[in-house]
Amino acid sequence: SYIMVSKSFTLTNKMGFHMRPAQVFVTATAKYSSDITITFNGKDINGKSIMNIMAACMKCGSEITVSCNGADEEAMLSEASSMIESGFGEE
Repeated sequence: SYIMVSKSFTLTNKMGFHMRPAQVFVTATAKYSSDITITFNGKDINGKSIMNIMAACMKCGSEITVSCNGADEEAMLSEASSMIESGFGEE
């Protein structure tokens, strides 16, 4: 049994969660078996779906919570955190 791990963030890169970060994020998280959910404005978004991430329109300054649940949830959340906190390598 796994305990879901989660962490809250404020998006800092100017463009927010647009196409490139969504792609980088989905590619990075795809190698984990755990589920990943991004909660934004009270909605749960599948963190492994580029379309769902894009459709959510998470802009710079958006408050989001990322939750991971599964066998490799800690490693997955750790990598997701690094990406978000570094602004996906963007300004």
